[in-house]
Amino acid sequence: MADDKIPSFSWRAREQLLTRRVLVLQGPLDDDNGTLLMTQMLTLAAEDAEAGIALWIHSPGGSVPAMLAIRDVMRLVPCEVSTLALGLACSAGQFLLSSGTPGRRFALPHARILMHQGSAGIGGSAVEVEVQADDLRYTVDTVIGLIAADTGQPFDRIYEDSLHDRWFTAAQARDYGFIDGIVESFDAVVPRRHKAGIR
Repeated sequence: MADDKIPSFSWRAREQLLTRRVLVLQGPLDDDNGTLLMTQMLTLAAEDAEAGIALWIHSPGGSVPAMLAIRDVMRLVPCEVSTLALGLACSAGQFLLSSGTPGRRFALPHARILMHQGSAGIGGSAVEVEVQADDLRYTVDTVIGLIAADTGQPFDRIYEDSLHDRWFTAAQARDYGFIDGIVESFDAVVPRRHKAGIR
């Protein structure tokens, strides 16, 4: 039987959120939706460099290159980029969650966050395996270093904790440094607008 289910989170819903400067990572992160998030973020920053951007996350993880590229864009744009774990922020989702602007990283009260190193399929000739292993080591060290910088945890602790799946409640994620707070008010999840004029 063909799966003809119509996605409830349609392009129309995404466009409505985009006009409010809200981007959503929903489902696995891949090159396609990763590129979309990057270009949307750059476009919003070009439209208004002072208004905030929100990245809402409900994702089991995904592409490491896309994840790193999105973080680069988050650091490149002049806007603050707040992040919010809606229900699930795993692996790449956790990485992007903690990559938000310090002080503007949040989770809903019952969100769950997962940190792990992930895996890579290494195969081929001995030379190819060695090259792939070197690249994997570089990538792992890069990711762990960035998580350590974002959380304030020592590199070695991040390395050890990420060797196996480690789940965090919202409160545990706050204590670890993935987020700055647990959402208690609607204002926390809405991007800050630049207020023009004299007050």
